[in-house]
Amino acid sequence: MVNVTDHDTLRVLTLNRPEARNPLSPEVVQGLMEALDAAERDPNVRAVVLTGAGKAFSAGADLKFLEAVTELGAERNLEHSRELMRLFHRVYTYPKPTIAAVNGPAVAGGAGLATACDLVVMDETAKIGYTEVRIGFVAALVGVILTRTVGEKHAKELLLTGRLVPAHEAHRMGLVNEVVPQGKALERALELGREVTQNAPTSLALTKELLVALPGMGLEDGFRLAVLANAWVRETGDLKEGIRAFFEKRAPRF
Repeated sequence: MVNVTDHDTLRVLTLNRPEARNPLSPEVVQGLMEALDAAERDPNVRAVVLTGAGKAFSAGADLKFLEAVTELGAERNLEHSRELMRLFHRVYTYPKPTIAAVNGPAVAGGAGLATACDLVVMDETAKIGYTEVRIGFVAALVGVILTRTVGEKHAKELLLTGRLVPAHEAHRMGLVNEVVPQGKALERALELGREVTQNAPTSLALTKELLVALPGMGLEDGFRLAVLANAWVRETGDLKEGIRAFFEKRAPRF
């Protein structure tokens, strides 16, 4: 249910159950986790693009499964919640850049998956929304990330209304980086991925680590962490190669 294709140094993970709008079933969650693990281990993969097959990015949780699991008791519900948490946490803290190509509706957990990515490219006809409250559920997991992404007021508006937001409004809120013409989300995500992956892998990974850690720190702790990162990166081969390339007036070979 997760298709894997490579475009040079970019790996595309496609949710592939278009007839059901690519729900995040347990099988899909497991497939995504396994695909992310494999991409992290592969030195040829510099960034990961997530997208959906057909006309949707993802409709979120498989409601038939959710209906069934609610009857299985607290322990199984806690286990399922943890599985989703691990996916969102994995994507948000992934050491390689992640880009969501939102080709169609991204709803509930599907919106959460896109939000967890570093960069989001969205089809101008698509909508995104955290609709859990509409069915008596709660967008608890993505809420942890959403406040960091768009700020408290926008997060409250999105989570309390549960409304679907058009692409250009999502861009205005800071939910997405770019809005592109219909049918161009994946193409633009690949272009953006190539631009990102021209940069040093160690620098990208360290920058991501800092961006995840810093919002939860005070000013002094943040500066201490930044000093350590700044000092550590000076000893890497990527920096040495980058400096050599600059003086030799050539592209660096990372």
